[in-house]
Amino acid sequence: MLAIRLTAEPDRLDILALPVRSGAGDDTPAEPVPTGATLPTGIADEAAALVPLARVTGRPGQVHTQVRPGGTPARLLLLGVGEADEAAWRAAGAGLVRAARDETHVTVVLPAEAGPDAVRGLVEGLLLGSYRFRLGDDPDAPVLTEVDLAVSDPEAHAQAVAAARTTADMTRLARDLTNTPSSIKNPEWFAAQVTEAAADLPGLALRVREPEQLAAEGFGGILAVGGGSASSPRLVELDWHPADARTHVVLVGKGITFDTGGISIKPVPAMKLMRKDMAGAAAVVAATLGAAALRLPVRITTLAPLAENMVSGSAFRPGDIVRHYGGLTSETTNSDAEGRLVLADALAYAVQELKPDLLIDLATLTGANAVALGTRTGALYSDNDQLAGDLLDAMAVAGESAWRMPLAADYVEHLGSDLADLHSASTQGPGSVLAALYLREFTGELRRQWLHIDMSAPSWCERDDAELTRGATGWGVRGLLRWLATLS
Repeated sequence: MLAIRLTAEPDRLDILALPVRSGAGDDTPAEPVPTGATLPTGIADEAAALVPLARVTGRPGQVHTQVRPGGTPARLLLLGVGEADEAAWRAAGAGLVRAARDETHVTVVLPAEAGPDAVRGLVEGLLLGSYRFRLGDDPDAPVLTEVDLAVSDPEAHAQAVAAARTTADMTRLARDLTNTPSSIKNPEWFAAQVTEAAADLPGLALRVREPEQLAAEGFGGILAVGGGSASSPRLVELDWHPADARTHVVLVGKGITFDTGGISIKPVPAMKLMRKDMAGAAAVVAATLGAAALRLPVRITTLAPLAENMVSGSAFRPGDIVRHYGGLTSETTNSDAEGRLVLADALAYAVQELKPDLLIDLATLTGANAVALGTRTGALYSDNDQLAGDLLDAMAVAGESAWRMPLAADYVEHLGSDLADLHSASTQGPGSVLAALYLREFTGELRRQWLHIDMSAPSWCERDDAELTRGATGWGVRGLLRWLATLS
């Protein structure tokens, strides 16, 4: 990962990046932002002359490279920072790290007025934009290993850099977990990765329930979904409990390490990316590890129900009745609606045994999410206006998009079953809304303190875009960490 160094006066100037702000309107040209550090003689004037000549717009992430043979710097990079808010700096960092991938070192000179938000955005963009996932050797790996940030007061920005690095580290962890092929990644492997990561952070408690414990305690949904696989299911429970915590949050994440659809088997095109069906579990685990690394004074218990939904003689069938933790039963009308079955167990357990103040679940739950909101936006559901608003605000600051959707009472009747308490997947009505309504049935007395995010679409990206890289996005980690910090 990149080494980031704060400095008051840059001392390595071979490759120099200067920010360019976009114009306020069509009639206002882009212009270099005045910096707080001393620049080589004539560089500020040269940059100002280059902006119109090179048609630099200042768009966030745009980079124009000017080669200067024999000069200092040898290369001048004009870095678009848009309106210079945190999101724009994040995009700028990602654009820079891609444009300078063949350099070993770059110095970025920030404006004199750049605050911690700008520095945090830039560092997150640098670290997330440089992410790559490969299992083998990577002959095309970037050479860039060091970036210096020239700021007026390095000490004032140290905390922002630390927060950005932790956030990026945990987002990269979630990406790694999600990108890993399911030939490697099964419930046991995922639980082992969490165990290893938690061991490096003091104050975390971890429990992994194996099939015998799941059966003894009545986690029927997790056992049903995992019953068709040679890789047995698990339930990971991770607890961060600082002494000064006043609020207890339970985070639940769907952890289907591969989803064939079960007996209701998916077509091949819909199945090939199902290694990402545990992105919700990756997000909540990484956010909890991040909270522990940042020492946030809020108690967080994370539940990751893990199973592999496979086709075999022991797989659960459409029409089976599943008894969940706590006793509620589901008629499983579609074995490809498996994620809600494992989440139902975890939610019921959280309500009955953990009794938190707030209950949040993230899940790659439905394709209907993408139909309604496209590929970059999660669908958020809650009966609690304050909770929904606070989380949406935090996610917006973090650069993750979500949109609040209705929990329409008109569709509750579609959850009814002649054989069980609930249908797991009705074919009538909007799929994402119905899935959320189904999950709400397991929140009991915490219904008003519960929030669900259907994140199937934004968990994956088909091309590099700003701080996102092709593949798993680690969506949810940044937003959760920003929100959890507000609870302190």
